[in-house]
Amino acid sequence: MGALARVGAEAGAAWRSFVRRRTAVFFTFFFPVILIVIFGALVRTDPTGAGLFTEPAGYYVPGYLAVVVLFTPLSRVGSTVARQREGNRFEKLATTPLTRAEWLAAHTLVNVAIIGIASALLLLVIALITDAQFALSAWLAPLIALGVALFCGVGAILGAVADSQDGVIAASNTIALPMLFLAETFVTPDLLPSYALPLVDLLPLTYFSRGVRAVTYYGSSPATDAAILAALALVGFAVGAYAIPRTD
Repeated sequence: MGALARVGAEAGAAWRSFVRRRTAVFFTFFFPVILIVIFGALVRTDPTGAGLFTEPAGYYVPGYLAVVVLFTPLSRVGSTVARQREGNRFEKLATTPLTRAEWLAAHTLVNVAIIGIASALLLLVIALITDAQFALSAWLAPLIALGVALFCGVGAILGAVADSQDGVIAASNTIALPMLFLAETFVTPDLLPSYALPLVDLLPLTYFSRGVRAVTYYGSSPATDAAILAALALVGFAVGAYAIPRTD
């Protein structure tokens, strides 16, 4: 069995495991929708006001997409690694031809598919229930895929170092929540204190939100941000694959 066949077999098993878990399916697809209903339809934006949500509604489209691109891979891959460590699954996998990189590639492909569907649903809901004006672009798919690959790698690292699945969830929330609001998603840079601005450029999610905003809101090229995101995704995937234990 070749590498592609091994990755395909593992990806198929991971997909079936996901669709059997109804709670996971529900929250993966409908939690971001609830967020849009709260912030996009109920709170609205006020371009003439002050404080948060003062930009036009289309400015916040990258933030809504960032919710699933960030939280879903971190929690799903991290929890899967931690669960399989607890069940000594990696010790069994060490006796098969499936490598750690192939295992992570399979789970990354599944997450790309899941989050791709969730992102399409989000964009549809945004168009239907908010007054956001945004453009669709062929760049969206690779930006989402690169973001997912990056945070799948980070999730694998968390799953490898956390002592339990609960530890993974706590660690992923600790990382994701500040990043979600600091990475040019829902909070504009002019609202941040000056000492926090250098931190923005260090957050990997920043390049996802900038790239998505470039194509959906400004109508400009995201090539630079996409290139940085690709480099970060490559590093994140490589470190994540290395962190996955051979045995435990």
